[in-house]
Amino acid sequence: LVWLLVLSLAWPGPALGGEDKDEEVIEEEEKEKKEDEVLSDEIKEEDNVLVLHEHNFARALSEHQLLLVEFYAPWCGHCQQLAPAFAQAATELRNESSPARLAKVDATAQTALASEFGITSYPTLKLFRDGNRTHPLEYTGRRDSQGIVRWMQRQAGPSATLLQDTDTTAAFVSSQDLVVIGFFKDLGGEAAQAFFEVAAEMVDLTFGVAEAAELFQAYGLSADTVCLFKKFDERQTNFPVDPARGLDTAELTRLLRVHSLQLVMEFTNETSNQIFSAKIPHHMLLFLNKSSPEQLSLQDGFRAAAGGFRGEVRWPHGRDREGGFGTPQPQCPPFPAQVLFVVVDVTGHGAGVLPFFGMTTADAPTLRLVKMKNNRKYQMEQDNFSDSAIRSFIQAVLDGKVKPHLLSAEPPEDWDKRPVKVLVGKTFEQVAFDETKNVFVKFYAPWCPHCQAMEAAWEELAERYKDREDIVIAEMDSTANELENITIHGYPTLHYFPAGPGRKMVEYKSTRDVETFSKFLENGGMLPEEPP
Repeated sequence: LVWLLVLSLAWPGPALGGEDKDEEVIEEEEKEKKEDEVLSDEIKEEDNVLVLHEHNFARALSEHQLLLVEFYAPWCGHCQQLAPAFAQAATELRNESSPARLAKVDATAQTALASEFGITSYPTLKLFRDGNRTHPLEYTGRRDSQGIVRWMQRQAGPSATLLQDTDTTAAFVSSQDLVVIGFFKDLGGEAAQAFFEVAAEMVDLTFGVAEAAELFQAYGLSADTVCLFKKFDERQTNFPVDPARGLDTAELTRLLRVHSLQLVMEFTNETSNQIFSAKIPHHMLLFLNKSSPEQLSLQDGFRAAAGGFRGEVRWPHGRDREGGFGTPQPQCPPFPAQVLFVVVDVTGHGAGVLPFFGMTTADAPTLRLVKMKNNRKYQMEQDNFSDSAIRSFIQAVLDGKVKPHLLSAEPPEDWDKRPVKVLVGKTFEQVAFDETKNVFVKFYAPWCPHCQAMEAAWEELAERYKDREDIVIAEMDSTANELENITIHGYPTLHYFPAGPGRKMVEYKSTRDVETFSKFLENGGMLPEEPP
């Protein structure tokens, strides 16, 4: 013990305050080191992803022919979710010695770069080609490693396989369930170049291209045509290129998406992305229990009805035209009326969507038509599963002769007893459209974290105005209630209905706190101008 005491007294220690001083020096040195790193054009990597900033961005563009840059925010949940897939894709591309590389920029720190490239949301992915930073191509594809890799491989080219003889072409057609071949007399022409652009974007399809006369003859073609070959439904679908108008990339993409789907799709975990990415404006749904042989037999009439609405384009004055290729004349605009037929197993993957329709498994079998633009749902007065009845019902909806089926919960007995009034579809109009009241309504979803975060503020606001006869603070669960003339696209949505005749709904888009809400109400449904 004596020796320990002597050693402890003799051991040289820092002067008073020296430890804090050393920590300050270390922090300062680390800060200077980080500043030096940022000012340098040296390019560092994290998991094979280039880490870019304002001072090394130009160098990265000059050194890499194809560079896909993710502009991210460290706090963004979507960015954090993408990070592992992005790193995996970067590793795969590097391992195959691809000219394509992946990089990332912290847009919250590198504000000059974020401003230059118009970054307003996270993550945003942009492709820079051959060092050009003026018009980068935005990536809108799948956010998984395979999707990113395949897209970059297509960008590196070639996006379509050149087919030169009948044997090679036949083998190519039979190699996949879906194959697209562009037949062009001139592969250097504008139509062929537009085709290559589409092929570079649609990485979930396999593309080939041909210009040999013998191949035109073998497939019964006389002019430039894009052909979709399938191992289901109709085996070959042709999209002739209009010689006067050329080939429109957006229209070709839409047609390929539509006709790549089976005539009747089953809603599963694997097909859900295909169903929604096709952007078909109407979905006709058959809800059934696949464990019931009797209900399974209803698919026959459903399939028979589907053929008449495949790729159809409706023209005014009763003139119809099957969906071909090319842009219609300006004086005769098209009205898209494509309908996708989908079977939903209420005991399988489809069970998860039943609440959206206000249904349970006991409601099967039943039919619904959905307008995807506004999620309006349409229901037969009495389900009839014959193909003729289904066709007539769809046509009536398309012609505007059927009113939407609107969900509504039952009003709670105490809906008006609390400071926040609880509205449902059935009671909404009598409260919100009362001309003697100024009504402020929160449209919410029970699972929405943003709605949950503002719940206390909304309750406090209602408590503050509970004694005001002319102001009503209310809320409505938009997942269980629908309105004919108001469509809610996000949660929470706040609408103000001012008192008086000819009232016009006002959407509130400012800060969600009690004081700002109060200023909005006291100022008659608008926020007062702040002094400079």
